[in-house]
Amino acid sequence: MFRKILIANRGEIALRVIRTCREMGISTVAVYSTADKDSLHVRFADEAVCIGPPSSGASYLNIPNIIAAAEITNADAIHPGYGFLSENAEFSRICEEYNIKFIGPSPDMIHQMGDKATAKATMQKAGVPTIPGSEGLLKNVESGLSIAQDIGYPIILKATAGGGGRGMRIVRSERDFKKAWDDARREAGAAFGNDGLYLEKFVEEPRHIEIQVVGDQTGRACHLSERDCSVQRRHQKLVEETPSPFLDKKLRDKMGEAAVAGAEAIKYEGAGTIEFLVDKHKNFYFMEMNTRIQVEHPITEEVTSFDLIKEQIKVAAGVTISGKNYYPSMHAIECRINAEDPAHGFRPSPGKITNLHLPGGHGVRVDSHVYAGYTIPPNYDSMIAKLIVSGQTREEAVTRMKRALQEFIIEGIKTTIPFHIKLMDDKNFKAGNFTTAFMDTFDLSDIEEYAQM
Repeated sequence: MFRKILIANRGEIALRVIRTCREMGISTVAVYSTADKDSLHVRFADEAVCIGPPSSGASYLNIPNIIAAAEITNADAIHPGYGFLSENAEFSRICEEYNIKFIGPSPDMIHQMGDKATAKATMQKAGVPTIPGSEGLLKNVESGLSIAQDIGYPIILKATAGGGGRGMRIVRSERDFKKAWDDARREAGAAFGNDGLYLEKFVEEPRHIEIQVVGDQTGRACHLSERDCSVQRRHQKLVEETPSPFLDKKLRDKMGEAAVAGAEAIKYEGAGTIEFLVDKHKNFYFMEMNTRIQVEHPITEEVTSFDLIKEQIKVAAGVTISGKNYYPSMHAIECRINAEDPAHGFRPSPGKITNLHLPGGHGVRVDSHVYAGYTIPPNYDSMIAKLIVSGQTREEAVTRMKRALQEFIIEGIKTTIPFHIKLMDDKNFKAGNFTTAFMDTFDLSDIEEYAQM
């Protein structure tokens, strides 16, 4: 087992990893930018090293500085968390070069799954259902038009190196294709330095459902069932839950088997997710694989009593998994609490937290790095906490979430708490009747009223 792990991340996920390491008797090293010097992950780690100024590029994405921090503290492993360098194949390779264990998949696995066109071809070979579309990258606009005509509109253009909805365009007719092609390439090139596009049939009224998988160094994998991530805004998840109110046992088993087959096809090591779109007829299609721990991993932990961070560390140290699949015994929901103002287009709201009260009680968990007096910097993602609740039934979990949200007090900044309270009251959400288009028609005109609740 590792003696010391450096966490190449910040905020709540860095603190989450530190907690599990402490329980396992493993020393920890926090790295931080000057903007994060007062963050809790810095305070609770055994050691802390400043790696640069507030800019991500000069700190949390600065590979030489992170490797140097690992070397001077004699860390024998690095946990990348999520975001930043967690899916960076070059970072994984450099860790290998310096004889530091990267807690995650190999560079080759990250590369295979990080390029969406390659990932799709890999999954097709493994027998995992994929959305009809181009075989690899489109050579030019003419080839895209030809494929679109064959499979029928609507179609969606996607950046092969994309994420977060960037480099993505829905095209509903041939006359709109050229403009969408130009816009997607321009955006992808600016965001990722790669303007390659591929094309897929656009699945209408879909659910976004992901399967949590874990694989060991022998090539064996298992799954921990699904998470429904359909409530999104601009392709950014807002709420996740497990089990999905849409899946039945037959579909759950089928999707789990497909996810394990996909993971074992690349001999995947570590925790990851196979993400699917599921249409209204319960046909499911591979979308992408995330080769890291997910923001929403706690809801799986709550319904399976399984510490995914601990499992990541054990697998990286060479411990084999049992091969057993896990299924939810309860229902869990996670709300992402962001420093954003839902009354004004969810614009960021960084600043000082003047007062903070965290909810508690049976079945309530809060993962956060903030405290009263903490100043949220404007340099990073706006998520400041994750509120996770569990219950015996979905109805109980929804009711408990509303109660916990009403107890959650954050003053000094605007947050998404009022939005989540309103969501828990929404008749369609309560009925489990939603798709990825749910937020397109969600009424926020009275959101200020929910800020008083």
